Amino acid sequence: MYNSKSSLLLLLFLINSFIFFCNADSGTKCSNTSSLIGFESNFTMVQHQLRGHFKILDDCSFQVSRFDMLSGSSDVVFWGAVAVDFSNITRGFPISDHRLNQTTYKNASFSIQLLPNVTWDQIKVLSVWDVTTLSDFGHLTLPTNGSDLYPGRVHTMFDNCKNLSGNYRVRWSLNVEDNWIEIGLEAATKTMNYMAFGWANPNRTKELMLGADIAVAAFTEEGRPFVDDFYITSYSECMLHGKDGSAVGVCPDVVYENTTNGMTLNNTKLVYGHRRDGVSFIRFRKPLNSSDGKYDLPVNPTKEMTVIWALGLMKPPDTIRPYYLPQNHGGPMMVAYGHLRLNVSENVDDCFGPLDADDKQDQDLIIASAKVPLVVTTGEALHYPNPPNPSKVLYINKKEAPVLRVERGVPVKFSVQTGHDVALYITSDYLGGNATLRNATETIYSGGPEAEGVMASPYELVWAPDRNTPDQVFYQSLFQPKMGWRVEVVDGGLSDMYNNSVFLDDQQVTFFWTVSKDSISIAARGEKKSGYLAIAFGGEMVNSYAYVGWIDNAGKGRLNTYWIDGKDASNVHLTNENLTHVRCKSENGIITFEFTRPFNPSCSSHDKKKECKNILDPTTPLRVVWAMGAKWSEHLSERNMHSVTSQRPVRVMLLRGSSEAEQDLRPVLAVHGFMMFLAWGILLPGGILAARYLKHVKGDGWYQIHVYLQYSGLAIILLAVLFAVAELHGFFVSSLHVKFGIAAIFCACVQPVNAYLRPKKPDHGVEASSNRIIWEYFHVIVGRGAIVVGIAALFTGMKHLGERYKGENVHGLSWALIIWFLIGALLVIYLEYRERQRRRDRFLGRGNWVLGNVEEDDSVDLLNPHHASARTGSQNSGLMEVQLEPLSR
Repeated sequence: MYNSKSSLLLLLFLINSFIFFCNADSGTKCSNTSSLIGFESNFTMVQHQLRGHFKILDDCSFQVSRFDMLSGSSDVVFWGAVAVDFSNITRGFPISDHRLNQTTYKNASFSIQLLPNVTWDQIKVLSVWDVTTLSDFGHLTLPTNGSDLYPGRVHTMFDNCKNLSGNYRVRWSLNVEDNWIEIGLEAATKTMNYMAFGWANPNRTKELMLGADIAVAAFTEEGRPFVDDFYITSYSECMLHGKDGSAVGVCPDVVYENTTNGMTLNNTKLVYGHRRDGVSFIRFRKPLNSSDGKYDLPVNPTKEMTVIWALGLMKPPDTIRPYYLPQNHGGPMMVAYGHLRLNVSENVDDCFGPLDADDKQDQDLIIASAKVPLVVTTGEALHYPNPPNPSKVLYINKKEAPVLRVERGVPVKFSVQTGHDVALYITSDYLGGNATLRNATETIYSGGPEAEGVMASPYELVWAPDRNTPDQVFYQSLFQPKMGWRVEVVDGGLSDMYNNSVFLDDQQVTFFWTVSKDSISIAARGEKKSGYLAIAFGGEMVNSYAYVGWIDNAGKGRLNTYWIDGKDASNVHLTNENLTHVRCKSENGIITFEFTRPFNPSCSSHDKKKECKNILDPTTPLRVVWAMGAKWSEHLSERNMHSVTSQRPVRVMLLRGSSEAEQDLRPVLAVHGFMMFLAWGILLPGGILAARYLKHVKGDGWYQIHVYLQYSGLAIILLAVLFAVAELHGFFVSSLHVKFGIAAIFCACVQPVNAYLRPKKPDHGVEASSNRIIWEYFHVIVGRGAIVVGIAALFTGMKHLGERYKGENVHGLSWALIIWFLIGALLVIYLEYRERQRRRDRFLGRGNWVLGNVEEDDSVDLLNPHHASARTGSQNSGLMEVQLEPLSR
């Protein structure tokens, strides 16, 4: 029961589906009202080796068969236009939503539906069109009302095709009634190579070339196709021998005839020829039975005969031999030459798909030089590489739209003589003609509307491609698209591409750099063979940011960034720095890598990633080290350890463009530190203690000690600063230690000036003036503040020494310094306690026996000890002199 219900449901579903699809078909069924229904034609090849047969099926569809095409971009469509000229076809429209997407078509067949709003009456030219590059791959013309429905012949289509080798084919169509055969020779070969094909002498069974009747097809230096009838008498280049001048070798028929009876006979007739995508194609016609029975062999269309073929270099005419002469093919059999048995009346088609040449570029190549200007003019478009195109295109040095090759770092000079209606510019846009008019974007590297001129007054345009220039850009006209062509930007010498370069330690690595506004471009090149090259910013590889370049197993150059905090593989941490324009290559084992990075990483304030701390300051020296090893990989182990490394860092002055090997400055810094400790840790604090706690001693000894210690400490400070600056070759204020030091030295230098400008001390018993009180406070506060800042400078100096040299004893020295100042603090506390006790005892009358003055005087003149001593002696004698006078006078 369950099976019966299931079968019934399945049957109902199939019936409903059938009804649905029938209704759908009836809704989309096309009419057959157009007069073009049944029209057939072949595509005319323009690019990408396009061939194919076209047939209109009904009012809204067509069929394509025997379709060959090399892959294009992702925007290749069937395109309609009213005419095939440049202005009309570029204003065309897509006729179908079918995309011929990046696929090589090989003898394909398919049907295409027109878009709902497109009719055959709107289409005069149907093209296979690349929307991205405005390129016509191939097209055909539809007949208009009243015109013939039978189109003209397309020269690239034949009835038969036979592969002779992997890159050489012969195509043919036979017409026995009219006594001719049309042959198309097609080869993926160089421009100056010939294609030879013909019939061997049927009476020969070996050395088939001798006595053979062949046609040799090629192109002239100007790109014009030609074909000549040749006869082979020996395996040599055509030469004239003997007194009678008889011809021997591979010679044109006309040469043999001219040497005997003056006849000029070439029984091959050129029909058509072109060079497309690195493939030569030449079509010619020859009779099956020629009137020249001496040098032309009859072709039996129904019999299997031996044919021979060859590919090789064609020698241009000269003053001795005014003919194009084929040279020895020089290659292996079935690659450069061969033979086979062929019956031309049998249908043969073993050519599957288009020929795909390795080098598809036939345009002339011009290599720019820094010393010779390139003359840019305009001229007639004859062989523009990307049709359709305007009738007038750009010429460089009299060559039509050549490929221009320039080197990074080498300036290129253009002498623009294109007329006032053509402005030259270098752009990233494939088409030119001002991309903004097409709502597109482009990068302009040089030139613009002002770059136009004439022969009498040329415009001089100078363009300097740099390391950030892409590998391919385009020279074009700003006012008209598709007038120019490609620019190949290649790497020149690194010294040309970068403004500065230095050798790193041991001269085993060269470091290149160019500083920009917010970024720096860097290159490193090893001077010996290695598996990887690493440079790092720091005093050594440990605790540094490293850049490692290597070649992976696939042969691809790689560049990674790391933070290294130890000597094991587990201490090498991959980072993700914002690097651009990254390149890495190996030539004969020499690793070279390049990159551009910002000075300040693009990190947020809350980002804790290690690479966010890799900040470069172009105003301070950059310490660079290097390492090399045998192998690097994504998964590191002990086998990736370096085999050689730098012994010391090199200090690179980025803005100055120079470098110096970093010396071991620890002895220098030790002397500097000891002198500063002597000043800030002993002399200056001692002077302050003398002024504070020795005033009760008789005489001005406290003052002498105060002055001598302060001046001695200040002199040692200045000497220590000069010593450090001289050894470090500069005065840099970037570190916290230097900032504290400057503040402390400033305060120390203010004190003598302050003492010299002190107000006069008041007489005994007279209240001090407000200026005197302010001065005393200022003098005390600045002096004691200088000591505090100086001590901070000592500790930050120890920290700076530890960061710079990773000294193992820096930690111990820091603790010793802390203990020293703790002892000093305890001493101050003890002296302050005794001083306060002494003052209290004297106030209670128990301290008049002390050595010095009975009264304490905290306001003694500090800069005039003799004056202070005299005043002290008279004021503190403890006696009062009374003068008695008589009561009556």
